[in-house]
Amino acid sequence: MRARRAAGWTAAAAAGAGLLHLAPAAVRLDRVRRVAARATAGFGAAGHVALTFDDGPDPRSTPYVLDALDELGVHATFFLLGAALERAPGLGRELVARGHEVAVHGWHHRVQWYPAPRRDLGEVRRTAAAVTELCGARPLWYRPPYGVLTTGLALAARRCGLRTVLWTAWGRDWTERSTPESVYATARPGLAGGATLLLHDSDCTSAPGSWRSALGALPLLVGHCREAGLTVGPLRDHGPLGGRGR
Repeated sequence: MRARRAAGWTAAAAAGAGLLHLAPAAVRLDRVRRVAARATAGFGAAGHVALTFDDGPDPRSTPYVLDALDELGVHATFFLLGAALERAPGLGRELVARGHEVAVHGWHHRVQWYPAPRRDLGEVRRTAAAVTELCGARPLWYRPPYGVLTTGLALAARRCGLRTVLWTAWGRDWTERSTPESVYATARPGLAGGATLLLHDSDCTSAPGSWRSALGALPLLVGHCREAGLTVGPLRDHGPLGGRGR
């Protein structure tokens, strides 16, 4: 009886720890983002839209995105994977040289479902150090893979001096059936003042070639924002996060 009771308490404690670990992931829910977690969601200045890219740098695709941004006269924030940056350090330096902002997305693109504070801190710290060393710029922002924020990752980012930012609009550009038109149509309703837009400059965790959908949508997205009187740029120009936007 005592053994069964002890096993029950152990299981309950493990379940409680798991729930606590995953509790911050609720910020992905639209209502939570808009009401209780506006800063983490990325709501910023009323006249600005923050343009962000995840999963790079990727020599096969990121240079095309950089050229398109140059043509549009727009800078963005790139959330980098440490493993990808290690394979293409020159591209990381080019991001900064061309006026873009670099940030931390983790070493590998995977969800850390189980609590492991030491692991979480080590991965975030390792990636932040790689971004600083290889890109030549200290990162200010952190975005967890898939947007799944856990307690361990949130605390790790804070200990590394990073602010966690997710997104308020996306184009679903990672799917096999995505097109520039579908990305634009999906993202457009969320492109009000203060929005943070998520796109991808790599298909390393997406359907092969899907990055071309984001690339083709860029002129449409930027044009829409400008027609609405909104400026488009990196998170560093997004003003105090947590604002009410337009």
